[in-house]
Amino acid sequence: MKTKRGSALLLALLFGCLGFAGAQSKIAWVNTSAILEKLPEAQDAQRQIDNLVAEWQAELAKLQNTWMKKKDEYDKKKLILTDQLRSDAEKDLEDLDKKIADYRSKKFGQNGELFNKQNELMKPVQNKVFKVVQDIAKEDDYDYVFDKSADILMLYSKDKFDLTAQVLERLTTFGK
Repeated sequence: MKTKRGSALLLALLFGCLGFAGAQSKIAWVNTSAILEKLPEAQDAQRQIDNLVAEWQAELAKLQNTWMKKKDEYDKKKLILTDQLRSDAEKDLEDLDKKIADYRSKKFGQNGELFNKQNELMKPVQNKVFKVVQDIAKEDDYDYVFDKSADILMLYSKDKFDLTAQVLERLTTFGK
């Protein structure tokens, strides 16, 4: 929430400053999410990521099912188990629970494999998109280009300032 409020404030300040500069400033916007959805390279990278996620989720589901079965067995037998066997069973459940938490963190955590894989596969595609945006901005002499899909709140813009189609066309036509 703070990020959006700060971004809105920054955008308001920017437009306020632009008002003083007069009609000299040239502003455009792109929707990088729309570009990435249509770009074959990004689609391929996303498919690879989705396959990995499905594989990891299946493994996680197996671990969770194993835990549930052991827990059910323990619940059925705990009244007839000796203190030592009850303690051993509880330790096994705790160990398996920790293993599940560790796996989830390792794969899906803040600096987990998913984060690293997304960075590895999507970063080159995003850099390519940003390079084309910069090239078009320089060629057409834009002072500012905003990403409509990012956190910066864009309250209004005319469609004529949308560079999304132009960036996508250049990426698919010249980018090969």
